[in-house]
Amino acid sequence: MKENCDRLIVEGLMVTTGADGRPHFAPMGPLVDRELRAFTLRPFCTSTTFANLQRTGTAVFHLIDDVELLARAAIGRIETPPAVVQIAGSVNYRLVDCCRWFELRVATAEVEPPRATFHCEVLQSGSVHDWFGFNRAKHAVVEAAILATRIGILPAADIRAEMARLAIPVQKTAGEQERRAWELLQTHINERLGS
Repeated sequence: MKENCDRLIVEGLMVTTGADGRPHFAPMGPLVDRELRAFTLRPFCTSTTFANLQRTGTAVFHLIDDVELLARAAIGRIETPPAVVQIAGSVNYRLVDCCRWFELRVATAEVEPPRATFHCEVLQSGSVHDWFGFNRAKHAVVEAAILATRIGILPAADIRAEMARLAIPVQKTAGEQERRAWELLQTHINERLGS
């Protein structure tokens, strides 16, 4: 791997396997190298993702272009779980519908609450479908999903101001999927902030 400047955060969906053998879905933004060979995960120590990673030492990260799924995972409202298949020879599951997936194994772990740091290597990976392309509304929904997970951490006024700014590209460029995701997040944030 090159210098640290060649690393960046990529948003996607993490699937870990619970003690009951079922998949658990959570949004995550790991730090990655541009070749996507090394992943650094930083889940909160109170999260299910952390507990599953501690127990199994493995996970599957997905690059997706379905922002509604990402939004639902961020606020814990996945009524109908997405279709998954078990990876051959593994306890892990991958999404049937994603752009790319990466099965990860924890190489080293540092647990210092409130967050842990898991340095992971890629065991195997695959491509499923082409990435849709840039869309400002999709990016706005990703930012709103992150804001939804920061309620209680960031000041409410800052969250409201950022949501007002992000509403503009959603109004201008969203399709149906992005509008549904935006409305879901906006309702959740308003309920949690009491407005």
